Amino acid sequence: MSNAVAVFHGDFGRVCLYSMDRTMVPHGHREGHLIFHVQGPPGEVVVEDRAFPLAPGQAVAISPWQAHYYRMRDLSTPTLLLVLYIRPVWFLEASRHASSSLRFGRVGVEVTDHLARLVYGAAHSMTDPDYDDPLFEDRLCTLTQAAFDQSWQWTRRGPAFTGPDLTTRDFRIRKAMRALQERLGDVLELDEIARQAGLSRPHFYKLFRSHVGVTPNVYLNALRMERAIEKLTATEQAVTDIGLDLGFSSQASFSRFFIANGVVPPSVYRRSAQRVLM
Repeated sequence: MSNAVAVFHGDFGRVCLYSMDRTMVPHGHREGHLIFHVQGPPGEVVVEDRAFPLAPGQAVAISPWQAHYYRMRDLSTPTLLLVLYIRPVWFLEASRHASSSLRFGRVGVEVTDHLARLVYGAAHSMTDPDYDDPLFEDRLCTLTQAAFDQSWQWTRRGPAFTGPDLTTRDFRIRKAMRALQERLGDVLELDEIARQAGLSRPHFYKLFRSHVGVTPNVYLNALRMERAIEKLTATEQAVTDIGLDLGFSSQASFSRFFIANGVVPPSVYRRSAQRVLM
């Protein structure tokens, strides 16, 4: 079974060291998302239906709301991954480039010697309880910045890039997104959300994906995961109660959802999570 070796939360977002032994389901995040291979057999990450290798020398950069999932290629041995979920606001304040959405230029990132040292340094800081790393947050910023810069090399915009062109979302999609956020704990029928937005189900799904980047189902699951992680790490609320508050009928159904979208059971995630104080 996949395991959370270490999970750190802080102003940067969250950083996880996962031992992976299975394929995940398609999902998305509002954060910029970086995945680095640390040890074990290579795998791949499928981003918007295209597979990208995840191996020594090759990382994956995922922009906010890009649908993706990790896929095992060797089922015999777990693979250790360093996974960063970086808050765009933190990166905007900490980096030398302005990118309000932390959108990457391309998915595949070459892990240079410089990047590899940062990756292994972060992994070492997370796994050694006796190692106090006062520069951990700086290391994460440098790692994210280096991956961000490289993702825009050899692209049309190149090093002059200072942020993506922001698109205006259809008012009906904005209305639907608000409804999903406000009714997160309800038993939601997406057909009802579509009707409230004044759209047929097929048109709603097509328009939502074109404006947000993921389907309504993936977006809703991402909101539930965000709320669940917040409750697990910032409160002492029982896991069962967290699941019930999010609309799940039982702890078992909540755990299945959390494992499918977040690698490990919610109780394991809570035990592994640490707060980084800078």
